[in-house]
Amino acid sequence: MAPSFARSISFPLSPSRSKTTPPAAAPAYHARSISLPCRSHPILAHLHTHIRAVRSWAQDPTSVASGLAHVDALHSALGELLDLSEAQAALSAAANDRLLDAFLRLADAHGSFQETVVALKQDVAEALAAIRRRDGVRLASAVRSQRKAGKELARLSAAAREGARPSRLGFGGSAAEVEVTGLLMESAAVTAAASATLFNTVASMSASASAAACSCRKTAALVCLIKKTSATSEEEKETVALTERLEELEECIDELENGSDKVFRSLVQTRVALLNIHTHIF
Repeated sequence: MAPSFARSISFPLSPSRSKTTPPAAAPAYHARSISLPCRSHPILAHLHTHIRAVRSWAQDPTSVASGLAHVDALHSALGELLDLSEAQAALSAAANDRLLDAFLRLADAHGSFQETVVALKQDVAEALAAIRRRDGVRLASAVRSQRKAGKELARLSAAAREGARPSRLGFGGSAAEVEVTGLLMESAAVTAAASATLFNTVASMSASASAAACSCRKTAALVCLIKKTSATSEEEKETVALTERLEELEECIDELENGSDKVFRSLVQTRVALLNIHTHIF
């Protein structure tokens, strides 16, 4: 049996759901859920808020750190939902199997992303060292490895994009099952969309750095231009541009490393919670 992670349900009411909510807003608020009364559990409102935040970031990404923070917050809220006995009872075996598959694919994607980013970070550091030491052969090798990492990130982005479509198949169950399952499926879909955006962002930055390296007229020319002292030469400008792109990519990787690990762990925890529910169903 998969281990169970005990968590307390301690979501504070958001400002829009506090006790000062105007009476006129009450009917729409109370109609949110049949299975999970809003007066007792404001979790549904929090989940919708987090889903909107993740979707908004995926459509207009700012920093990679903020996107990862939104995804991590969403899955923390999912953990709170899956701790509720009402939510557990609402999941059928068929729905749970589909959710397990969706979150397994997401966890696998983020696991592969972490491995690729580690390799990419090493390639970038190697390229920067090669430029400083005027080692053209070493730079060429680092750039080739970086291209491979960039292609893998692009592949992961395409795969994640395929999972960014919410399931339209109904389960034909109770209102509670439709509600809880739909919310979980939507969470998986927006997580996939945000993941695709994240992977593609890093892949694009890697491709930009690789293109800058190619514009330096290959390794031999790059070695020559690095040795030049004229600050006005076109070759020197290209080298500076390459260095800047590599440093920008390095900063991006540093920014996302911690947040990426948190998201991967939260995805694993969500799947463990679903596995525990699956065990109880059977």
